[in-house]
Amino acid sequence: MVNLPEKVKKLIEGKNFANIATLMKNGSPHVTTTWIDHDGDTVLINTTENRVKTRNIRRDPRVALSVFNMNDPYDALFIRGKVVEIRKEGAEEHVDKLAHKYIGMDYRQHGDRVILRIEPVHIILMKP
Repeated sequence: MVNLPEKVKKLIEGKNFANIATLMKNGSPHVTTTWIDHDGDTVLINTTENRVKTRNIRRDPRVALSVFNMNDPYDALFIRGKVVEIRKEGAEEHVDKLAHKYIGMDYRQHGDRVILRIEPVHIILMKP
């Protein structure tokens, strides 16, 4: 695992979206856009148990993420990592926290939420 530099944490803490890539059963990539958070040096993604990405991660925990600054798309980061935990505990509260960050209100579609905890193994920070 590598530590998240402060510039990476700031980009994640901003109102910036992430793209997460997982691997399908046949090895092909699956990419979705999602909200992102961090807890210290681990990256957090909140999703539901029945999503394709969750099923993919249960089979193969390797993921890749990209995040760019919504105000300056050349300010971007790329992370390769591994999901080390899929946790239900606290997931409802966490999605509300993210909803306040991104849309300014509680999330309205609770149910079967999980938090994906990702340990980064490689980080590229791009800023011209």
